[in-house]
Amino acid sequence: MGTIDQEIKANFIDGRHRLLANITFTSAWMHNMFNDFLKPYKLSSQQFNILRILRGTGDWMPMNDVKGRMVDRSPNATRLVDKLLQKGYLERQRSEKDRRVVFIKISEAGLDLLEEIDKAGEPEAFKATNKITEEEANMVNEILNKLRG
Repeated sequence: MGTIDQEIKANFIDGRHRLLANITFTSAWMHNMFNDFLKPYKLSSQQFNILRILRGTGDWMPMNDVKGRMVDRSPNATRLVDKLLQKGYLERQRSEKDRRVVFIKISEAGLDLLEEIDKAGEPEAFKATNKITEEEANMVNEILNKLRG
């Protein structure tokens, strides 16, 4: 893979425009590689994220809290949860105090699936970070935090 200029055959006005294009391009590249890694497990990256959140909690969690912790805050989180329920990876129950509140929890099958994925190792996109130093990673993280902050 070459520079962003070579990859998308573009000339940029300045370094800031190049940076935005590079962040977007690299994010899509990593996302696609991660989705390819998850394909054999018939999971999307968003579904994987939901399972990881719930495994970390280890207990019932309100659906709205799960949505708030997602990396890619999807407006279709309910549909994603429904698919995970159909596959047997989650359990769902409604609050007895407020029927509008839905709680979800990872099932044993969901835990088993995550364990299988963990054993498969890191996707290629994650291995790419081995090309940079910890200092470089921290610098990029500071810049990205600055952009959002």
